[in-house]
Amino acid sequence: MQLDGRAAIVTGSATGIGRSTALALARRGCRVVINYTKSEAEAQETVRDVEAMGVPALLFRGDVSDDAAVRRMVAACEEKFGRLDVLVNAAGTTHFSAPEDLEAITDEVWNRVFNVNVHGTFLATRAAAPLLKRSGQGAVVNLSSIAGLRPAAQAIPYAASKAAIVTMTISFARILAPEVRVNAVAPGWMEGRWMKAALGEQYDRLMERRAQRTPLGRVATPDDVAQTILSLIESNDFVTGQVVVIDGGYSLVG
Repeated sequence: MQLDGRAAIVTGSATGIGRSTALALARRGCRVVINYTKSEAEAQETVRDVEAMGVPALLFRGDVSDDAAVRRMVAACEEKFGRLDVLVNAAGTTHFSAPEDLEAITDEVWNRVFNVNVHGTFLATRAAAPLLKRSGQGAVVNLSSIAGLRPAAQAIPYAASKAAIVTMTISFARILAPEVRVNAVAPGWMEGRWMKAALGEQYDRLMERRAQRTPLGRVATPDDVAQTILSLIESNDFVTGQVVVIDGGYSLVG
């Protein structure tokens, strides 16, 4: 897909993978809706960075687990850009607790993780589907995780939600074909605030240990994931229903 002049919604694009993806799309001339829920200052910075490239951006605050808000976001995209060609479901949340501490997984924790990660991905894709089909070359990329393929040290709700996204990706790929391709990415350990929150004072030591055990010699960055997302959108016109692992080869040896 030629991205110049197209339009994309990137959920959760104030920070992390969403932000890196929005900037990568903008570098290709793609107009972008920057979605956020809480990180307003970071979202505004992302908008400024997109517009500094000479590409229009639209800032939209809305929780992806709220169907009405999601539908308003899609409508705002159509009103602003007249089209929608790309959806990247990058919004997500997690819960940090010891995997064996099942009592820490309250109903509130479980529901919030699934509402954002799973329900939010479904709502955004459902709302965007008519415009994406109208594009004729629509592309959706969902954010799963290596935890959804081979869970280990993650809390159960997060791993289960990312596994659900894999199944949903395959289902949507069948339902929306041939006008829309739907794929997912599954990052491994990544630099950034989520892993810092999970690992605490052990962050530097454990990240270095993981890097040493990874065939490509380091852990992933948000830009690594954005690069793969961009490739799935821009350069893989005959690929749909697939999940691409981004872990530098760690899953081959770990």
